[in-house]
Amino acid sequence: MPALAMVALFFLYPLGLSALSAFQGRNGGWTLANIAKAFELYSLDMAFTLAIVLLSSALVAVLSVAIGGYLTLGENRVAVTLLRWLYRWPLFIPFIVAAQMMRSFLAKNGLMNNLLIGGSVIEPLQAASLLDWRGVVVTFVWKQTPFVALMVAGAMASLDRSTIEAARDLGAGRLRILGEIVVPQVRPTLVVGLILSFVTMLSVMSVPMMINPNSPTMITVDMAYRINAHGDYGVANALGFVSYAMAGLVGWFYLRHGVRQGGAR
Repeated sequence: MPALAMVALFFLYPLGLSALSAFQGRNGGWTLANIAKAFELYSLDMAFTLAIVLLSSALVAVLSVAIGGYLTLGENRVAVTLLRWLYRWPLFIPFIVAAQMMRSFLAKNGLMNNLLIGGSVIEPLQAASLLDWRGVVVTFVWKQTPFVALMVAGAMASLDRSTIEAARDLGAGRLRILGEIVVPQVRPTLVVGLILSFVTMLSVMSVPMMINPNSPTMITVDMAYRINAHGDYGVANALGFVSYAMAGLVGWFYLRHGVRQGGAR
């Protein structure tokens, strides 16, 4: 009961209050004006937010499967040990610190361009800043891949290796084993990790604020702007309601898929 009360007090109550405030005017009456104004001013940012989070989730899925697959099927013990030690480090770095690190790495005069110029890969005049939507995607992928990879690698490690060894004996390569045997068995774990990452990235404000604050930007930045610059909690809550809808839609797809799988069993 205490745990349930804490969830109700610190999650359900603020969530319900925010959702209701999105449909209330300044005089307390019910209205759709906040929703209409949010779509009128920030529809491009809503599409931009959804595109950034979906692209980042897709890249996180590919990299997580690659990391988990190499940890499961890799034959070079030194490389496997080194990868197992390295890939988790971004887990312990807050988003705001990750954003600041990426500002130093991806800027025009940042570490990435200095390394490329020092290695004679590009000329100094070819150096370009990636502090735009590309920087946001890179930061999200770098920060969230270890979280999903940790779940996927754990699921892969618990698989029955007899099917993997049988496929190897029949001459299947590692890529084919990964795609046709390993990934289908860990797909539920992969989907759960991606949904959690999707919701996490949807709620982050520090990364787009520090890397890509100009329009189009993510709606978390718009929410902060409506409150800090205009004191407009109605439109800010309307933007929050749009975020709830995006997260709820992804959750609904997952639950529907889970119910179908449960019914098939």
